[in-house]
Amino acid sequence: MTTELLDCISLRVPASVMENFEAALSSICQAVSFYHDEDTNEWDLQGVKERGTHEEELSAALLLAEMLTGFSPGVSRELVPVAGWLARTQAAFPEQFIGERFVVRGTHITAPPAPGRITLTLDAGIAFGTGEHNSTRGCLVALERLVKYHHPQRILDLGTGSGILAIAAAKLLHRKVLASDIDFRAARVANSNARVNQQARFVRAIRADGWIDKRITRAAPYDLVFANILARPLCAMAHQLGGKLAPGGVAILAGLLNTQVNWVLSAHRRAGLHLEHHIIDGAWSILTLRKGRG
Repeated sequence: MTTELLDCISLRVPASVMENFEAALSSICQAVSFYHDEDTNEWDLQGVKERGTHEEELSAALLLAEMLTGFSPGVSRELVPVAGWLARTQAAFPEQFIGERFVVRGTHITAPPAPGRITLTLDAGIAFGTGEHNSTRGCLVALERLVKYHHPQRILDLGTGSGILAIAAAKLLHRKVLASDIDFRAARVANSNARVNQQARFVRAIRADGWIDKRITRAAPYDLVFANILARPLCAMAHQLGGKLAPGGVAILAGLLNTQVNWVLSAHRRAGLHLEHHIIDGAWSILTLRKGRG
């Protein structure tokens, strides 16, 4: 039997260009991981994709990142067995207790659910995004804090990835959530995870290019929008977000580094949103913004 192999791409970059190269890998790879070396303030990035696919697109994405930053990282490549990657992924994905309300676990964990917590079960496969990343953890904590005083009816998860935030909101609020991602694979995974969590009747994930998609704009205005993406697209879409939030509506923004907070806040203030809460988790920030009622 032939062993199925994955193409694993690794590079190391300084913090100042991390966003650009993470975006380059994320645009092609089915899973991307990153580790911050606090001693050097550098990031180790690693992405995996199917063997022999999207080679030209990967080269173009990395070249664009180099042109934008002026930095050319050393890129290493290796083929890794799917089974070995999945085993390593599962070993690195233990049950995670987040905030006071949530616990995130992979489908490979068979122990009884933790009592008194909302369990979010995700498939720790090739295409997954879990609560182990600072931004995702922070979004869950921000959601937990928000529902103590705000009960949104219309909810959007923009850039849903694995669907974890949409599923968390559905389980916590018992509301329907529209989830979208520019990658059709992510939308498929999010719908699968919604079924695993018995939330298929509440969570609908679609492949969509953000606010351009009419299915997203027709469902506006929203009372709550998650946008766990990157600082640059957050700023580019600030005006559209402001226009599609209901008066008094809330946006939870993440995927931005602490050094990018002022930039993101400035763009959203111009769109009529003000900062309500700021969570710092390591090098990452999570912002809760509210639209004025006037």
